[in-house]
Amino acid sequence: MSVAAAQGKLIAVIGDEDTCVGFLLGGIGEVNKKREPNFLVVDKNTSVQEIEDCYKKFMKRDDIDIILINQNIAEQIRHVIDSDNDNPLPAVLEIPSKDHPYDPTKDSVLRRAKGLYSADDMR
Repeated sequence: MSVAAAQGKLIAVIGDEDTCVGFLLGGIGEVNKKREPNFLVVDKNTSVQEIEDCYKKFMKRDDIDIILINQNIAEQIRHVIDSDNDNPLPAVLEIPSKDHPYDPTKDSVLRRAKGLYSADDMR
């Protein structure tokens, strides 16, 4: 068994209610020893600061390996997501929501990957 599997690494979700409920019904919901959940339901009353703070907490938690975030919510904290290029974990994956389709031109990870491939093609 790998170390990550033995430690029980988590998937975190920052999303609208439908997205979070779907993943929670799929079994990803956890609360750590400090009683901190691994998800944030974002609605019209959630401030950008709350989203940013939650994202930063998830990035610092050693029990989270993947952060799923609705792309329209990621756009609100794009400056923070783009500044976290140093560590590969937790991986940040932008996903569509029911009301906002996925736009690959806005995805930070995809843009970085295309940039790497373009640089490699020049060699």
